[in-house]
Amino acid sequence: MAGATRERAADLTIQEMARRSGFSEPTLRYYEKIGLLGTVGRDETSGHRRYGPATVERVEALSCLRSAGMAVGGMRRYLDLLAEGDAAAAEQRDLFASQAEKLAADIERLQLRLTYLRRKADLWDARVRGDADAERRAIEDVMRVMDQFMQKD
Repeated sequence: MAGATRERAADLTIQEMARRSGFSEPTLRYYEKIGLLGTVGRDETSGHRRYGPATVERVEALSCLRSAGMAVGGMRRYLDLLAEGDAAAAEQRDLFASQAEKLAADIERLQLRLTYLRRKADLWDARVRGDADAERRAIEDVMRVMDQFMQKD
């Protein structure tokens, strides 16, 4: 009985799980509905969801995947491959390598956006200071960044 009590004490409400994972409550309900979370326990008296240790671990893993930009389909694939164990190690590797490439491309696009904003700030700073040469250089820099935007699309 002591083990059951400890496990019960570790169970999280949906609000606690949302805070811990960063997922909203509707997202947690949706993930449960589409089968990503498996069976989520319920409090016997209230019927409210109770996230036990195994489910908490699964939600935390999904939260990491989601924060790395993985879509629901990729998360589902990850869980399916996880269930296959070491036999699916090569497929897991490929899944994560592919997601890493997507994330690297996202980071590159974000870096370009950041550069654009900084060059525009430089342009306006030069204008505030009345420095025509610096403003001209900043305009050239902005145009180069804009050209890079067009090449990425």
